[in-house]
Amino acid sequence: MRDTALQVAEEAADLVRRAREAMVAGDAVQVDTKSTDTDVVTAVDRASERLIRQRLAELRPDDQVLGEEEGGAAGDGVTWVVDPIDGTVNFLYGSPCFAVSVAAQVGGVSVAGAVVEPVDGRRWTAVRGQGAWLDGRRLHTSAPERLDLTLVGTGFSYDRARRARQAAMVAELMSRVRDVRRPGAASLDLCAVAAGWLDAYVEHGLHRWDWAAGALIAAEAGAVVSLPGEDEELGPDATFAAAPTIAAPLRAALLSSGIAKI
Repeated sequence: MRDTALQVAEEAADLVRRAREAMVAGDAVQVDTKSTDTDVVTAVDRASERLIRQRLAELRPDDQVLGEEEGGAAGDGVTWVVDPIDGTVNFLYGSPCFAVSVAAQVGGVSVAGAVVEPVDGRRWTAVRGQGAWLDGRRLHTSAPERLDLTLVGTGFSYDRARRARQAAMVAELMSRVRDVRRPGAASLDLCAVAAGWLDAYVEHGLHRWDWAAGALIAAEAGAVVSLPGEDEELGPDATFAAAPTIAAPLRAALLSSGIAKI
């Protein structure tokens, strides 16, 4: 399943990369909106997901698919959870920080996954119980000694009212940690925790396709991970991943900063 996830993610990433090159050369990209005017979806998102679904139907015909653009539901066996472009806004603005994310889940639990970056070509993979890898290199989280030396990644909702509450939480957190980053692609933020490029990551409101592969990669690299529905104090839709050395104090700092109100 890891090999299948990587194969179809690579093929979709190649499609997305070629579309980006055409866009940079001047080709127009069709853009629609979803939940708000800032929540966008492109024709490239849809083409990427169609390709992934087609390839999975060929390689794993008995499995189900749950994707960001075409929906779906979990089945009794393996369900493939797909984000055809994680970081669509970055894609539209020309930033290289976006990825294709594909994960295999059984009973709602990720067992294998791949995150592929179309521009940089990096390939992040993991298998439950077997570790996480970046282009063949075994991944391990960082180990900051104190909370004030911790670099934290986060993200913000498309809903303006909720984004304001998230910003207030980050403002409160800033005095307790080294700094905060907001790259704009949840799957890559979770991979960054796995590689030690971030010490931790927390965000509310993610969907399953946002974290299915990345959270597995972070966990298999040694991060303390909690997913939506697993830590009610952090919030019913909170995603949390942190290096073990600072996971507990960061969680306590988040609780004291009012995270439960988000």
